[in-house]
Amino acid sequence: MSAKHPVVAITGSSGAGTTTVKRAFEHIFTREKLSALVVEGDSYHRYDRAAMKEKVASEEAAGNKSFSHFGPEANHFDLLEKNFAAYGKDGECDRRYYLHSDEEAAEHNGRLGSELTPGQFTPWEKVGAGTDLLFYEGLHGLVKTDDDDAAGQVDLGVGVVPIVNLEWIQKIHRDNAERGYSEEVIVDTIMRRMPDYIKYITPQFSQTDINFQRVSTVDTSNPFIARDIPLPDESFIVIRFKHPQKYNIDFQYLLGMLNGSFMSRRNTIVVPGGKMGFAMEIILAPIIHDLMNKRG
Repeated sequence: MSAKHPVVAITGSSGAGTTTVKRAFEHIFTREKLSALVVEGDSYHRYDRAAMKEKVASEEAAGNKSFSHFGPEANHFDLLEKNFAAYGKDGECDRRYYLHSDEEAAEHNGRLGSELTPGQFTPWEKVGAGTDLLFYEGLHGLVKTDDDDAAGQVDLGVGVVPIVNLEWIQKIHRDNAERGYSEEVIVDTIMRRMPDYIKYITPQFSQTDINFQRVSTVDTSNPFIARDIPLPDESFIVIRFKHPQKYNIDFQYLLGMLNGSFMSRRNTIVVPGGKMGFAMEIILAPIIHDLMNKRG
């Protein structure tokens, strides 16, 4: 952890709402006139798209049906911790990109003069000089194992997670609509990931400073037959502060600003799902402001 070069980590699986929190932080950074070094969690995968497909097949052939993107065998947890620590110390670290699309490949090929294709990584580059903070978004920002502790290098950790049935509904619909996967293939993927999800993903939400958990108000008891994804207005956001006094959280102020909100525990406020982005901004803006003040 570093007062001079803060590391902010947003952790949550794809589709969990991390895009909303990323947008909220972008608004905060713009208003505070901050330059953020953005680091994407996908860049710490151990294998590119083709190699991962081969690795999953070889692991299954060897009897391992639980090899997934969620676990340490498929990720560089060591490099994540190392780069968080390096940025905290010197304000610089190594970064690369995982190319998701033709557009991203074209952008980086033009910059690098390379011929990379979607599913591949760009080379590692030294970055960060002159930035105010590091902003990570991905699966493992607060990961902690017997060997690696990225969480120990984070100054502000934020979790974004829906209840698990809602997460499955979002994954099923996204993978079917955007990637053309069959329901059977998607369910097989969920099952394969489950051991690593339990061991390496869910424990991170005990490491976070603040959690934003989306809870639907419609029936999601059987996510595998759901015809649509519940809308934001069909949900609540449960916001849990690990140590409210650390950030001087004024719950009465939040209740006044967020119509329809209420307290469910002494450190937990519940807000309507449609106010998620607004809630994030009014909660996180003062915290980021204080982090910057502590830089001196």
